[in-house]
Amino acid sequence: MSDFIVHVTIMSGLYALLALSLNLQAGFGGLMNFGQIGLFACGLYGAAIAFQFDLSAIFGFAFAIVAAALLGWAFASVGRNLQADYWGIVTLALAEVIRIIATNEDWLTGGAQGIGGIRPFYFDLDSQTRQIAILFTVLALVLAAALLCRHLIGGRYGLSIKIMREEPQLAASLGYNTITLKRQLMAVSSVLAAISGFLFAHYISFAGPEQIDSSETFLIWAMIVVGGLGNNIGAIVGAFLLQFAFAFIPFVKDWIGLPTEYVAAGRLFLTGGGLIIFILWRQSGIVPERVGGGRYV
Repeated sequence: MSDFIVHVTIMSGLYALLALSLNLQAGFGGLMNFGQIGLFACGLYGAAIAFQFDLSAIFGFAFAIVAAALLGWAFASVGRNLQADYWGIVTLALAEVIRIIATNEDWLTGGAQGIGGIRPFYFDLDSQTRQIAILFTVLALVLAAALLCRHLIGGRYGLSIKIMREEPQLAASLGYNTITLKRQLMAVSSVLAAISGFLFAHYISFAGPEQIDSSETFLIWAMIVVGGLGNNIGAIVGAFLLQFAFAFIPFVKDWIGLPTEYVAAGRLFLTGGGLIIFILWRQSGIVPERVGGGRYV
């Protein structure tokens, strides 16, 4: 059971990085990114492609970071003059393009079969010790990402992106270049998503197109809506809460006596139901955004 809890905690930490990234864009910047999983794909396939061509993990990491930053920059550039809803549709379409490329470019991505056998981190350790080492690595990165987000939001830069979120025209009249702000915000947050994807590929030793399906983006949305949009702690709480809820659905299914196929249905119900319930009755989430922008959120 302890190995299972460690595994779920690692997965929760990886999703917490994605949630912090999306929260930075949508929660603080008001950028409705429905293609978040495309940024995750940069890290996932950065690790996989480096392994496929016998390149070092450092090269894969550098490739992932640069690709994600450029993609985030492209997201912001393509949608710089679009309203939030249209910008969300464009990002969703771009993420689908990335998934289709990953599915069809066999020579580069392994196609629909994906790339397996990616060397895990700490491979020279025994299985149990490696799990613990990965757990502490992921938790340390979540803490570092949370501190980075806190630092960005707590200063003048954070104030500028909040003004851009609430009153774009006011931000422009005050001299802020909103297009530059969007590009910078997308580039920084994209790096967090890519780090999550890079760690994920090395953790499960596999990268495939089914891992970058658009439904994953809405799972990340559910995490920040349930946890608290515009609150870094809320994003982490939402990621851990939903991941642990998903992990224990099979046990609940056995307790109730339902067939195995109800596990997937239960996870969809939790994601969709959680979104609906919190949007209708508690839009601020479990940990609401602090009015006035305290440095600790």
